[in-house]
Amino acid sequence: MPSHILRAWKDPRCADRFRTGISLHSHTLHSQDSLAFLARHAGRFPLLAKILPKPGHGFDYARAWWTPPLTPADAFHLESRQVTQLGLTPIVSLTDHDSIDACQHLQLLGINAPVSVEWTVPYGPSFLHLGVHNLPAGDAPNWMRLFAFWTHRPNPGILKDILAGLHAMPGVLTVVNHPLWDEGGIGANGQRAMVLDFIARFRPFLHALELNGLRSARENQVVARMATECGLPAVSGGDRHGCEPNANINLTNARTFAEFAGEIRSGQESHILFLPQYRESHVLRCMEAVADTLRDYPEYVGRERWSDRIFHRDPAGRVRSLTDLWQGAGPHIVRNAAASLRVFQKQSVRTALRLAFAASQEEAAG
Repeated sequence: MPSHILRAWKDPRCADRFRTGISLHSHTLHSQDSLAFLARHAGRFPLLAKILPKPGHGFDYARAWWTPPLTPADAFHLESRQVTQLGLTPIVSLTDHDSIDACQHLQLLGINAPVSVEWTVPYGPSFLHLGVHNLPAGDAPNWMRLFAFWTHRPNPGILKDILAGLHAMPGVLTVVNHPLWDEGGIGANGQRAMVLDFIARFRPFLHALELNGLRSARENQVVARMATECGLPAVSGGDRHGCEPNANINLTNARTFAEFAGEIRSGQESHILFLPQYRESHVLRCMEAVADTLRDYPEYVGRERWSDRIFHRDPAGRVRSLTDLWQGAGPHIVRNAAASLRVFQKQSVRTALRLAFAASQEEAAG
């Protein structure tokens, strides 16, 4: 299953022989990103630990989540603009966590985009994320109900039937997203073993592994080798949550997403272009994504402040934003800590940090 990795900083004209740029896997305000990881890794995120409420006293990280800032239309245009600047026709597949609301919203606006989702799939000791791209628009709500039903009552036998049903639709592309990211905290060896078991069991119905634009170059190199060993192609997936457009895209001469899916599924070459931002420090890019999350967006009425975009569900099922829980902008220490993270918005600071972190990711990215 041939996959070709191209780097824009090595060959700025490498996109010239292609017609279309496919932006896969990015998020909008309709994604709910769990904060459960903070309870496990609070020591690694000291500033965030200061900003957010302490566990207990009615606040449970397992019932809390944050939402990315961008609306569906803004996310779509951000991704489209980057592809257009390369001289390509853009196709943008937004994949919010367990939601197709953004895709349906785009359709209501008359924007032609695939109906896609990042489906959370519990498996063994942890879970995986599957990118399911280009569901039939009319049937997509029924598929979402089926996904939700299975996620709450997982059964491997039924999962095989679901994946087989997706595979039976030739325009659908099913991708194992960031396969080596240990989101469940089971350890690197446990994550690899889980993924390999999943692929071995469901290989006939899986179409690709993702090289993720927000994961390190070294991790993506291992995933690329894994894809080859498993007989699957690799595809791009930017995983954008903030305001930096996806750091990688797929290049193709297909005119529609269904044609692109057919190319990948039939074993044709997958051309993955890593864009200049991927060459920057992985640590710095993650810091900038956090800064995007914590800055104000006065244009988004009702979601201007970062605390408007963090939510908690109490044991009675009531959902309240952090702003509501705090009845305002929060304690003084919280405002100071958030301001310290927003310093990354200053161009002078970002330039200095780029120079400081330049070597590590550049060497790995090649």
